[in-house]
Order: sequence, then structure tokens, then C-alpha cells
Amino acid sequence: MSRHLQVTFDAHDPRALSTFWREVLGYVHPGPPGVELAAGADPLAAWDEFLARIGVPEDQRNSRSAIEDPDGHGPRVFFQRVPEDKVAKNRVHLDVRAAPGLSGEERMAALEAECERLVALGATRVQRFEPDPPMSYGFLVLADPEGNEFCLD
Repeated sequence: MSRHLQVTFDAHDPRALSTFWREVLGYVHPGPPGVELAAGADPLAAWDEFLARIGVPEDQRNSRSAIEDPDGHGPRVFFQRVPEDKVAKNRVHLDVRAAPGLSGEERMAALEAECERLVALGATRVQRFEPDPPMSYGFLVLADPEGNEFCLD
């Protein structure tokens, strides 16, 4: 029997980091429990209203955030506030499939275009690895706004 998976990030700013990853993955922020969001409504504004209504102190309202695959296939991604800084390379990272089915220069051009988009959202470009068939088709290493490394491949 397979298991469902949730990916959890430790973060200084869960809301901002979840917003970055929402854009990277094409995910959505779910609405608060029991709240029906109107079409086009901002789920983060709905969360602000919900947390205020249930009495969560303002300084605790950015202690966690989550994003979900709108199609329901990918894992939920959860972000929790932690006080400590990231001090070493992460031991697990995400590989974001940004050029499925492409190879050679066409693949690398697609990865570079996605890299530009993500850098504009706050990512940092770390390194490019050229194609080296048959073991590697080439990929880019980036870091999210809080320094977590991930690959575009």
C-alpha cells in the first residue's frame, strides 16, 4: 500500500516561502477550514480574517502555511516557523521537473528560462550542470529565498 506524502519546510517566514513555492510548483494556498472561498478570492486574506476571528494573536499568525496541488495529485507542502537559521546544506532537496521530454540545447534553454522566472521571484542561481549523456541531461541548482537548494531538471 502506498502512502501519501507531505513535504515540510522549516522557515523564518512561512507565508512568504509558501508563496514562493506556490509560484514554483503551480500550487494553490487552500482556504481556512469551513470557509467557502468565492471564485477569485484571496485565500491568504481569508486566512488573515479567519485567524483574527478565532483569536490567534497577530504575532502567531505567520507560524505556518501550506500549499496544495490544485489537481490533487502532488504532495501537500507545509511550512512551519522555526527560530534557528539554516546552517548547512539541506540533506533533502526537491527536483522541479521544468523541461520534461526535452534534451540538449532545447532542454537547457527551457531550464534557463524557468531559472530567470524564479530568480525574479526571489530564488538565487547556484550552479549549472551541462548535459553529460547518458547519465545526466543537464540541470540547474537554485536556492529559494531562505537558502534551501533545489534543482531545475
